Amino acid sequence: MKTRLAPAFLLGCGAVAALGAFGGHSLAPGRLLVLAKSDQTLSVVDPATLNVIGRMPSGPDPHEVVASSDGRFAYVSNYNGGGNIITAIDLAAMKALPPIDLGPLRAPHGLAFVAGKLWFTAEGAKAIGSYDPAASKVDWILGTGQNRTHMIFVFDDLKRIVTSNVSSATMTIIEKTAAGGRGTPGGPPPGAAPIPGSGPPPGPSNRGRGPGGPQADWDETVVPVGRGAEGFDVSPDGKEIWAANAQDGTVSIVDLSTKKVTQTLTANVAGANRLKFTPDGKLVLVSTLSGPDLTVLSAATRAVVKRIPIGHGAAGIQMQPDGVRAFVACTPDDYVAVIDLQSLEVAGHINAGRQPDGLAWVVR
Repeated sequence: MKTRLAPAFLLGCGAVAALGAFGGHSLAPGRLLVLAKSDQTLSVVDPATLNVIGRMPSGPDPHEVVASSDGRFAYVSNYNGGGNIITAIDLAAMKALPPIDLGPLRAPHGLAFVAGKLWFTAEGAKAIGSYDPAASKVDWILGTGQNRTHMIFVFDDLKRIVTSNVSSATMTIIEKTAAGGRGTPGGPPPGAAPIPGSGPPPGPSNRGRGPGGPQADWDETVVPVGRGAEGFDVSPDGKEIWAANAQDGTVSIVDLSTKKVTQTLTANVAGANRLKFTPDGKLVLVSTLSGPDLTVLSAATRAVVKRIPIGHGAAGIQMQPDGVRAFVACTPDDYVAVIDLQSLEVAGHINAGRQPDGLAWVVR
């Protein structure tokens, strides 16, 4: 995910814009955030030098990271064997803040930051939710009814949300509708105990409220894909979902207009962990924890373009916003591989702690 970097953060790092030559291109200004699972740290990396310029505690068992739109804060999901916290980090002060208590929403994992709010999955609750940093509370919850709701994509207009559900082998497409029904999409089900810090339980005054505003409701379409569907991305044109199926080693392509699988690619990506489009939408990168290569697919031809040797396995993928490079967390090898997206070769390595996993980009 990308976000903007606050001026205070730049000063706090003692750095200026990360501009420099790389493969005939100029680097996009910004910073890379890297989670190290074994070290339980979040590192800030200067993409011009590939050096760590700051490191802070991430909380227990960190898996995913995202930054706020203003670049002031980072948020880390602490999976922690079914724990219920998200760690907030002040990027300007380079320090961890008191964790966010999610109450019964256990095993948080996937994260997104859209429209001033933090969106997250909670595997243990088979649910997704949003956290309002301004109000310091969870302000919306929606159940998926699917096992291991793992990753989340939230459209900028808040009209559509997509999740992958690993153990159910499904994708869920959640769409906002104009009128609310008798349910309570703005909060927990009737009679449920309120989440600490989330305000009063739903009643006549706030029924149907949520990210869509008063009387917003949501329809969910569950789309069967391959076994172990985990890493996924939405194409930059918003027309397709590509989901990597770890157990089958395939990639399912879902048409967002029909909400149906249109093609299943035999991509040989057993153990697939993450899948990301390049910013121009031309290439699709798939990492796998059980193989040495990063698989590169053509979005147009649906064929494998190249398999790039990067180590003994890989997890998180982060695109540089200008499309010049990609960063891939090679978890077993304790480094982040830097991929030149023009030559499709490894152009460097970043040492940012043991077992790197979740990555994020902060735009200046």
